[in-house]
Amino acid sequence: MTEHIQYDAARQVLVLLDQRRLPCHEEWFDCRTTEELIYALQTMVVRGAPAIGVTAAYGCHLIALEVAREVGAAGAWRQLLRDRLHLLKTARPTAVNLAWAVDRSVAAWEARPDRDTLELDTLAALWLDMATSLHAEDLACCQAIGRFGGALLQDGDTVMTHCNAGALATAGYGTALGVIRGAIDQGKRIQVIANETRPFLQGARLTAWELHRDGIPVTIACDNACGLLMRRGMVDAVVVGADRIAANGDAVNKIGTYGLAVLAKQHGIPFYVAAPLSTIDRATPTGDHVPIEDRPPREVTHVGEVQICPDGVPVYNYAFDPTPAELIAGIVTERGVLTAPYAESITRVFAEAARDAAGIVDNGE
Repeated sequence: MTEHIQYDAARQVLVLLDQRRLPCHEEWFDCRTTEELIYALQTMVVRGAPAIGVTAAYGCHLIALEVAREVGAAGAWRQLLRDRLHLLKTARPTAVNLAWAVDRSVAAWEARPDRDTLELDTLAALWLDMATSLHAEDLACCQAIGRFGGALLQDGDTVMTHCNAGALATAGYGTALGVIRGAIDQGKRIQVIANETRPFLQGARLTAWELHRDGIPVTIACDNACGLLMRRGMVDAVVVGADRIAANGDAVNKIGTYGLAVLAKQHGIPFYVAAPLSTIDRATPTGDHVPIEDRPPREVTHVGEVQICPDGVPVYNYAFDPTPAELIAGIVTERGVLTAPYAESITRVFAEAARDAAGIVDNGE
């Protein structure tokens, strides 16, 4: 896969593969300012929760450089920097990785003993190091998700997926598509059905594009064919990503995921969610507490520049929906597959991660 998130140190620019232009055109978008970062996030130049998190981490560095250009070495910069970071953090409300990446950067600043005397260029360098590490961590995380999730699939399976939770939605490799790649890496023959995913067509445009480039067999299906394909026995498993997972295991993903999970349940097909721990928001009790982004009507009323709806008719364009935990067979993370009851398995995996981070050995006592 193309390295779709690149930091150009010489120009101090974040370079993003413009996903609005795929699959027909491979064009790049430069981000240097707060305004450009927010535009890239809100218009979906870059999308997918982990990729948004990586972009936000580089964004903190870029915003520090931007503030330095504006105020100079001797200027009062702390409040201005915090204000710009807040704008970045709130650019898109649903994907928790955005706020997580910004909060992680701010926490590193506030944890420093010299935080009150720290120079802005030093902070910018710290945040660049953090962003580079997060970029590498996310790739390794997706590969681990692939190993755990790949074991859930059988040789010869046909897997249905929704939206794009692949390399383009992460630092690389992917979450849902990482599970598929993981199974293939384990020597299994896997075919994919990519739901088109109206109205932004991430499945038809992006999932099909990256799987086809990688030589993975993929067929596109219109969204309202899912039930028929399942009824005919053409789907063995469903694997999707998530933009936020609540503390009880409810998963918020691209609109249409909830209906897909209901259909899978009706037809006895396992429905898996693949996401890193950073996508699990333990401060949000259920999926119904997650803010759901309501995007511009034009995404529904037009295909490209062609209008397909009558003037003056209102549009629902909710970008995400919550899938209740009881419909989910497993949540595939970089630390293994979580199963119901999810409130308990989520609490347990975070406790294990905290112990590992602190270097504490669990001797079973």
